[in-house]
Amino acid sequence: MKDQYHPAEVECTAQEFWADNQTFVVTEDPSKEKYYCLAMFPYPSGKLHMGHVRNYTIADVISRYQRMQGKNVLQPMGWDAFGLPAENAAIKHNTAPAKWNYENIEYMKSQLKQLGFGYDWSRELATCRPEYYKWEQWFFTRLYEKGLVYKKTAAVNWCPNDQTVLANEQVIDGCCWRCDTVVERKEIPQWFIKITDYAEELLNDLDKLDGWPEQVRTMQRNWIGKSRGVEFSFKLADSIDGIDSFAVYTTRPDTLMGVTYTSIAAEHPIAIALAKENPELAQFIQDCKTQSVSEADMATMEKKGMATGLEAIHPITGEKVPVWVANYVLMEYGTGAIMAVPAHDERDFEFANKHSLPIKQVFTQTTSVEASQFNSTTWQDWYASKSADVAMINSDEFDGLSPEQGFDAIANKLEQLDCGEVKINYRLRDWGVSRQRYWGSPIPMFSNALNNENGGIPVPADRLPVLLPEDVEMDGVQSPIKADSEWRKAELDGQAVEHETDTFDTFMESSWYYARYTCANYADGMLDSDAANYWLPVDQYVGGIEHAILHLLYARFFHKLMRDEGLLNSDEPFTKLLCQGMVLKDGTKMSKSKGNTVDPQALIEQYGADTVRLFTMFAAPPEQSLEWNDSAVEGAHRFLRKLWKAVHAHLEAGDFNPLDHTELNQQQQDLRRKTHETIAKVSDDFGRRQTFNTAIAAVMELLNEIGKSADRETSNGLAVEREALETAILVLSPIVPHICNELWNELGHKDNLLDTDWPVVDESALVKSTIQMVVQVNGKLRAQIDVSADADKGAIEQMAREHENVQRFTEGQTIRKVIVVPNKLVNIVAN
Repeated sequence: MKDQYHPAEVECTAQEFWADNQTFVVTEDPSKEKYYCLAMFPYPSGKLHMGHVRNYTIADVISRYQRMQGKNVLQPMGWDAFGLPAENAAIKHNTAPAKWNYENIEYMKSQLKQLGFGYDWSRELATCRPEYYKWEQWFFTRLYEKGLVYKKTAAVNWCPNDQTVLANEQVIDGCCWRCDTVVERKEIPQWFIKITDYAEELLNDLDKLDGWPEQVRTMQRNWIGKSRGVEFSFKLADSIDGIDSFAVYTTRPDTLMGVTYTSIAAEHPIAIALAKENPELAQFIQDCKTQSVSEADMATMEKKGMATGLEAIHPITGEKVPVWVANYVLMEYGTGAIMAVPAHDERDFEFANKHSLPIKQVFTQTTSVEASQFNSTTWQDWYASKSADVAMINSDEFDGLSPEQGFDAIANKLEQLDCGEVKINYRLRDWGVSRQRYWGSPIPMFSNALNNENGGIPVPADRLPVLLPEDVEMDGVQSPIKADSEWRKAELDGQAVEHETDTFDTFMESSWYYARYTCANYADGMLDSDAANYWLPVDQYVGGIEHAILHLLYARFFHKLMRDEGLLNSDEPFTKLLCQGMVLKDGTKMSKSKGNTVDPQALIEQYGADTVRLFTMFAAPPEQSLEWNDSAVEGAHRFLRKLWKAVHAHLEAGDFNPLDHTELNQQQQDLRRKTHETIAKVSDDFGRRQTFNTAIAAVMELLNEIGKSADRETSNGLAVEREALETAILVLSPIVPHICNELWNELGHKDNLLDTDWPVVDESALVKSTIQMVVQVNGKLRAQIDVSADADKGAIEQMAREHENVQRFTEGQTIRKVIVVPNKLVNIVAN
């Protein structure tokens, strides 16, 4: 064995061995327990960053550990290759997105291999390949046939810079999540998938996901936003363009008697009709289209509005209330109209005060006269309270009722009047999947003059995939397929038709890739059900919490769609979810714009992949943010050199006989106990707790103990040291696999370390033959003694009295009392 650790040589040897032996290629094996571990696949941006390295190291460590538990482990890798960044990069570099992507994939793949990640590369996929998106297109046509897909002209979030639609979730603080351009509202024809049909199941099944962080489940519950309320109609005093009423939905029908005006969205049919003859209103509607529609911005922005001149009739009192167009009412939420109760809703309160509208109090506090004083110019939180100490007032027959009683009473009244009913609503909206960009999967629909706006004709299965041309020139203005009239042309049953020129939202591709990995090379369908049902659901999914709503919700939805198509038989895609923290430097997230990035490639070349892996796992628990520290990287490298030297020194000491447990001296027993305490600690950290940093710390302690306690003069001493070193190598191997592979071989093993069983605790080794106890004289520490584990009180007291230092502090004094606390201390009281 070489006396110095050379990472490049060691890592090359291990990686060649794994590649030559197809170590990570797996197939279905019903005789073994399966384990599917998956990290969220990367966008091929060009090269790995430290966030990638941390994410994939965590998943690789888990995969290797589970394999050493004897499981059949699948860990695949692929590329989330469609999307706008590739278009922008292609324009910048004067190339086609496909060429740019494929070159990036090859380079990033080589980086992943350098880091020693144990992927089954035979299952590699890229979402921009026709053999992948063909089945996505096929599935879309199946959903269309089932009535789960529709096309409509809808108001959408439009990024004027990227010239494409954004989902609500992709609008951050009123701006595009990619380029920070202020988002506008625009009406264009869009394709939608009915995720709302699955809202209740998506909500209820969150209770099954006890392996997910509660924060993620809460975020999804809030996004789905189930509410119980009442939908009812306001009749208009005078109709407009044949419209004589409008519907509202409220979760607080108990406040209905406090309505003093109503508000409709700028895109409401009534507002659109009025704007035809009202240029000022038309301009107001246009201004509303450029405002942010994020909830945070809606809550804090100035509440603007215009009176329509129309009046609505209160469904119970018959009173007339004005109808306003307001910028804080959105067409896509609820019915696009609200009943305004300014006394008990903070946004309505602000709007009413700004526009001098009446404010009618209909609730009062019953427990505090002073607190119940209502001020129509200063908002107080209790105004919106639904607590038990609030009662209805100024509400005619409903006076004195609690909010809960008022809900039921007014809901019943509206039903009796045949103008309302109790309904369950969801905040969730149908998934708009159309994007106006080029680099994505073409939507597999034909259109002609008769159905262009509101429908389409699915492309027949035998004509799929609809291929996206890859040899294109990007001008940065228009999608090449929108500009290419020849590409659009098609024929169906002798009729001239046109291909849809919108492409899919890229979340379509990432919503089912995990399932395709189970049968990546299957050519006869979207999924091979036997393979999918063997591997799914994913046992451990690893990725950032920023995907809590978008990707994870869509993937759950897609999984249920595939189940209902008969492609698989499970309800949820991911059993356990680990959301790793960010990688920070100088307290902020690494980014090129801040100039605080660290190139993992340079670190691999300087220290080796194992050092990079060790640092990322040791610096922080997986779910917490990791603060970059150059000296800690060097420290990780020193530890690996220390491990190497320990094995080298052990081998230099020569041969030894098998371990004889009956002939161990105290020092040997202590080292062996430390070895098995380490096994117990590390096994719990890897398995139940997933706190790999504390597992590494435990192995570091063991290595320190080997350095202090190793006995290389006797056969039993070498045998105990060998057990300790082999344990360290085995439990570190998921984290630093290259060096462990080499050291395992140097210790004479011919078997593949990856297929070696995880070490098992020898309970007998944990039993202490002696116990160290402290001895106090008059409460002050004066000595430490090692006593037999089965020593009685008298023997312990005698040892304490006879200790040289104890005698020095009790000399000439009378010992009045000796207190023995078993396994801990002896206190001698003397004067």
